[in-house]
Amino acid sequence: MQSSDPLLQPYQLKHLKLKNRIIVTSHEPAYPEDGMPKDKYRAYHVERAKGGIAMTMTAGSAAVSKDSPPVFNNVLAYKDEVVGWLKKLTDEVHEHDCAVMIQLTHLGRRTGWSKGEWLPVVSPSYHREASHRAFPKLIEDWDIARIIKDFGDAAERMKAAGMDGIELECYGHLLDQFVSPATNQMDAPWGGADIESRLHFLFETLREIRKRVGNAFLVGVRYAADEAMPGGTTKAEGIEMSKRLKASGLVDFLNVIRGHIDTDAALTDVIPVQGMPSAPHLDFAGEIRAATDFPTFHAARIPDVATARHAIASGKVDMVGMTRAHMADPHLVRKIIEKREDDIRPCVGATYCLDRIYQGGDAYCIHNPATGREVKMPHIIAPAKTAKKVVIVGAGPGGLEAARVASLRGHDVTVFEAAPQAGGQVRLTAQSKRRAEMIGIIDWRMQQCTKQHVKFKFNTWAESADVTTENPDVVIIATGGTPHTEVLATGNDLVVSAWDILSGDVKPGQNVLLYDDAGDHAAMQAAEVIAASGAKVEIMTPDRSFAPDVMGMNLVPYMRGLQKYDTTFTVTYRLEDVVREGNQLRCIVGSDYGGVRRERLVDQVVVNHGTRPLDEIYFALKPHSKNLGEVDYNTLINGGAQHVSKNPDGQFVLYRIGDAVSARNTHAAIYDALRLMKDI
Repeated sequence: MQSSDPLLQPYQLKHLKLKNRIIVTSHEPAYPEDGMPKDKYRAYHVERAKGGIAMTMTAGSAAVSKDSPPVFNNVLAYKDEVVGWLKKLTDEVHEHDCAVMIQLTHLGRRTGWSKGEWLPVVSPSYHREASHRAFPKLIEDWDIARIIKDFGDAAERMKAAGMDGIELECYGHLLDQFVSPATNQMDAPWGGADIESRLHFLFETLREIRKRVGNAFLVGVRYAADEAMPGGTTKAEGIEMSKRLKASGLVDFLNVIRGHIDTDAALTDVIPVQGMPSAPHLDFAGEIRAATDFPTFHAARIPDVATARHAIASGKVDMVGMTRAHMADPHLVRKIIEKREDDIRPCVGATYCLDRIYQGGDAYCIHNPATGREVKMPHIIAPAKTAKKVVIVGAGPGGLEAARVASLRGHDVTVFEAAPQAGGQVRLTAQSKRRAEMIGIIDWRMQQCTKQHVKFKFNTWAESADVTTENPDVVIIATGGTPHTEVLATGNDLVVSAWDILSGDVKPGQNVLLYDDAGDHAAMQAAEVIAASGAKVEIMTPDRSFAPDVMGMNLVPYMRGLQKYDTTFTVTYRLEDVVREGNQLRCIVGSDYGGVRRERLVDQVVVNHGTRPLDEIYFALKPHSKNLGEVDYNTLINGGAQHVSKNPDGQFVLYRIGDAVSARNTHAAIYDALRLMKDI
């Protein structure tokens, strides 16, 4: 029987019938190997096809030219060898009744000249992009001819790979650099005051592509229909551009973006993070669809089913992108179909995924460690052959993940937790209004554990005897850590921790030095609390940049908040000593670079230096364990089951995870739990 759910209605896109209205839009998780979409890349997209989406759009974006070197491990569409790898991916995705496309681009100035083949970057102006810092060569006629041909060649390769279509990236990259008056200083026919000239390069590229691939191959454009910045493409020009794209007959769909991406702040407005409004550009996409009556796609922080359903039911868009949501739960659509929406692992907007790739890493979901690791890690937990008794100490994110996975394996699970409720550091983090969504990491796991009848013993500081009384087969220590502030030569007793401020146990002073050499969210959140109280705050770090673990996009909301207050940022200085002088604290400041002695007089010093493990219970239990706490790292890395046996008199297998091992982050704790528990 046909579902009445708007999200589950089929959609006819030219000759292609899409089985529902949910897609994963083009993005680059930085999984290619040697520029090719090999096993890791393919498994990632195939998993989402298995999960029920109508279409997965790969690459964000695939480079069509050698002078468009990737900035974060993109697919190299200018190489012939890409065809075989994409053919394999396409065939496997199609096996699950899922369409597949790819996004093609030339980055123009949005890359670096010292990458790849060390060729100069090109653009229709001399303006450097703030994010990537390369001064471009003003593009010449032969560059234009060469790049248009490169787009055609790449499109032919995609068709040869059996893909259903391509999408051109036209926001921030070269095509958009021609369209935008802010980045096009050329004269006609490639530039000028009128939008027709600035669109000339895009339309010539589209004509070349159509000449190569014909009309039975889908072609779309993801473009900035309003750059929302002085001197950029205006909304009126964007609507005119949309109408011209439709009238050209060269494209089959529009994928609407609002904003620009040349700075971290601008990028974050295009792709909002937690604490920012959901679906901020959906109404605008609806305006484009209303103005064109043409197939319209859109994605920008549409994290939940209700918002996606509204996007389709209201007619604002024809296909809704839930890209980060599918990094959190690739089986989202299947759960909608099975009426199990409560089981969907929520996207909490942490944007750990994107921030990692912008710092040169792979994209990983903050609380789904199987994403990007599909070759070795399961999204669906298989039952064990033999049920065991599992005891977990600690109900933070790692402990809860261990409990969730163990219970799905069919084990009898008991969790001890010293606090009155689950959450650990995540619950502390979520007290910040802007990061309140982080509690979804905990709430979802508690809901899943409750369904699986996991037993919780809250308000219980577990001792080793409490654990052994349970007669466990497996013990997981997930006790986390406590703040470590003893980093000074003298005066350690005079400082407080970032946790003290966040928890409300210590009120902010009026003139505060926040010394941060951990570089994580705790310092920035504490600074927000202090600054919002009306205090003067100086954030000091011995590093050459502050908050490196917060990363670019997540740093944007912090800076927007902190810069409104009396806040200063000091890098490359190390706090060495603190001495009390009456009601004040004299701070002695040096530098790793040497030859510096400075002083600050404040009324409060806050130190953020990570955590030290709460590991007493682990070491108390270790002599009684079969494996003496040992983990076979090679087996762990390869995704296999642990079989270490060192103590023939041992009563149970013992592991510790997360910050109970060493100070890391939420993703690390959850990943520890999954890869240990999936085979127990």
